[in-house]
Amino acid sequence: MRTLLDRFLTDESGATAIEYGLIISLIFLVIVSAVTAFGNQASAIFNTAMYAVRDAM
Repeated sequence: MRTLLDRFLTDESGATAIEYGLIISLIFLVIVSAVTAFGNQASAIFNTAMYAVRDAM
């Protein structure tokens, strides 16, 4: 049992997969934040244009 625990504690084969997972999750959070921040502004711009076209008709 002791050797099994020692092998488990010294095994680093999954470390790269965890690092890639963390990098992907950080990129995802940046994308979601950007879409949220710029999405509201884009929506306001399109609404302004829509109201201008509607009022012109």
